[in-house]
This record gives sequence, structure tokens and C-alpha cells, in this order.
Amino acid sequence: MSAPKKEIINRKAKFEYQFLQDFEAGIALLGTEVKAIREGNANLTDAYCLIVGPQIIVKNLYIGDFKHGNIYNHEHRRDRVLLLRKSEIKKIERRVTEKGMTLVPYRMYFSDRGLVKVVVVLAQGKKEFDKREAMKERDSKRELDRIKKITNK
Repeated sequence: MSAPKKEIINRKAKFEYQFLQDFEAGIALLGTEVKAIREGNANLTDAYCLIVGPQIIVKNLYIGDFKHGNIYNHEHRRDRVLLLRKSEIKKIERRVTEKGMTLVPYRMYFSDRGLVKVVVVLAQGKKEFDKREAMKERDSKRELDRIKKITNK
């Protein structure tokens, strides 16, 4: 019996952006960062990606302190490098230079081998009316689920 999988999701990104394509990447972390993520002490809400030279960097990714980490604990919001192939980075770079495209870290999880993976999404910002439409759909779905729940009793 294995432990439940830890998964950190940026739920705000789904509301703010329209997802076009996703990429799974490794991430270069310190030991205390991995342990803190294993405890679920991380947040992707304010994180964003930048392409700097031949690599993609995740900025503003919050990983809290490891509670047993003493003086070797890490900095909370340091820049972290994503591990992708050069061909993928070039492909992403071409798409990001298009108008309105951005790269957003959406999900962070542990792979079967115990490695931390980050799903970065090539996205386009939603307009205000798109956001209102998403809110209407969410509310109507919630209402339908409520009605179904009542009728099943």
C-alpha cells in the first residue's frame, strides 16, 4: 500500500487562461524543497515562467520551510530551473513570442519514480466575457449536481 500522491494545482490558472498545450518537465530542487513538497507545503498560485537563454525558469514558486530543516533550509521564492529538452524549449520559445501567449506552471506532482514533475501550460489570457461565461457554466453545473443529489435520495 503506497502513500497518497501529493499534487499541487494552480486552480486560478484555469480561470485566468485558456490552455492550448501542456508540457511535462522536471525541476531542479534542493533536498529540503523536495521534502517540503512531500508535506504539501508549496503553492503555484503566483508562479510564472520565463525563458532566459537556453533554459526556462520558474519564478515566484512558493515552497515553504521543511519543518526539520534547521540552517540548511532553502529560500522560499527562489528561481528554479525547469528540465526540458532543447527542442521543446525552442518550440515553446517560438510559441511564446506570439501575441498573447504565456507559459504558466499548472500542476506539480511526484512521478512513479519519486521525482518532482511540473506541468507547464502554453496558455492565452481569457477576456473578461470568457471569464463570466466560465462562472456561469460552473454555477449551472453546481446547481444541476445539487438537483441530482436531491432527486437520488
